[in-house]
Amino acid sequence: MADADVIVIGAGTGGYSCALRGAQLDKKVVLVERDDRVGGTCLLRGCIPTKAILESAATMDRINRAEEWGIKASGEPDWAGVRAFEDGIVDKLVSGVTGLLKARKVEVVQGTAKLTAPGKVEVDTADGKRSLEAPDVVVATGSQPKLLPGMQLGKRVITSDQALFADSLPKSVVVIGAGAVGLEFASLYRSFGAEVTLIEALPRLAPLEDEDISKEVDRAFRKRGIATHAGAKVQDVKETQKQVTVTFETAKSGTETVKAEICLVAVGRGPISDGVGLKDVGVEMERGYVKVDGQLRTNVNGVWAIGDVAATPYQLAHVSMAEGVAVAERIAGMDVPELDYAGVPRVTFSSPEIASVGLTEEQAKERGHEVETDNLSFRGIGKANIVGEGGTVKVVAETDGPVLGVHMIGPHVTDLVAEAMLITNWEAIPAEVAALIHPHPTLSEGIGEAHLALAGKPLHTM
Repeated sequence: MADADVIVIGAGTGGYSCALRGAQLDKKVVLVERDDRVGGTCLLRGCIPTKAILESAATMDRINRAEEWGIKASGEPDWAGVRAFEDGIVDKLVSGVTGLLKARKVEVVQGTAKLTAPGKVEVDTADGKRSLEAPDVVVATGSQPKLLPGMQLGKRVITSDQALFADSLPKSVVVIGAGAVGLEFASLYRSFGAEVTLIEALPRLAPLEDEDISKEVDRAFRKRGIATHAGAKVQDVKETQKQVTVTFETAKSGTETVKAEICLVAVGRGPISDGVGLKDVGVEMERGYVKVDGQLRTNVNGVWAIGDVAATPYQLAHVSMAEGVAVAERIAGMDVPELDYAGVPRVTFSSPEIASVGLTEEQAKERGHEVETDNLSFRGIGKANIVGEGGTVKVVAETDGPVLGVHMIGPHVTDLVAEAMLITNWEAIPAEVAALIHPHPTLSEGIGEAHLALAGKPLHTM
């Protein structure tokens, strides 16, 4: 007899979401996790702890700018206190997920899982090996930070995994990689007073974002005193007992060298798939990722893959969650449409924040769309002036057609992108959005005003 209806390998965002939804649909679920707590990268060493520290960093910024709002105040970071806040948030959320799994009678097995045959999993636990069997197995083993070729972790060469749990704050940092992780850590280190150098191999910071947003990120970071170098190839990283030296080359400046207390490497994440037994049971792989179809099925019957380990477009926690829920429902016999990855919102919690959904202007043109755009400055919005931050809302629309993408940089845009997600995914016409009344004074007026301009009736802009 089978031990369960579904075995889920990995209790990160995708895995636990799949387990919870499966149990909700009356499936007997066993969830295997090698860590001693559920939550995976996002909850234990990714999204949640990072955003907790970024909230402390934002508070530091606001205190140090307090006189702009007529308040005399100054502050300094208490790293032990910041870490305590971070740990408290993580512990609270881990406890919540653990309670949900228990309430829905999901059996959680701590150990390292390996597929031995389709539908069969062997778990190496503290008490020995345990064999499990189920008609459906969902692989949700996640990802881990990558390093540059030939690079090794050290006391001063670290990734986000080590940075989150460091004993002290560095006074100087070199961050390699200007994607979401690199931007966020460069931002928070600067907020806490460190000298920061940010190096990106591609021609611009935030290389996956719309080009106009990338330019504004660069301007904003330079204004904050962060040294930025795009189109820079790292040639060497040397670590000594007291410092790390990074040598890089750019087409404009030639070879440069920068010294710092630590070097944080944020050049992307790679799948955790070695040792899971995937190749042994015939699962097709692609550069370490698990190949899946639009339904998230592998080529082996009864084996599914979700989250960062799957060869899908995004390594994002909210994508993993949606994939986990979708697979659980498919296993339960429900007809679930394929995910539209083009409509997934993307968020970066740096200062300033970045958020986007849909096609960039360049992508839209490459796909043959005739487009029109509007770039609205947040300085034209009353609430943004009260908050004391500028930024941009850029809308990309088909000429005489629907909105194709919304791209933003500025205050609280990671919250505003929810409306942009609906506009883009429901293929709204700019005039339709312009007809909606946004509350005043709020930052959401930035989205409304941008669509007013595209509809041919700008109000607070020319």
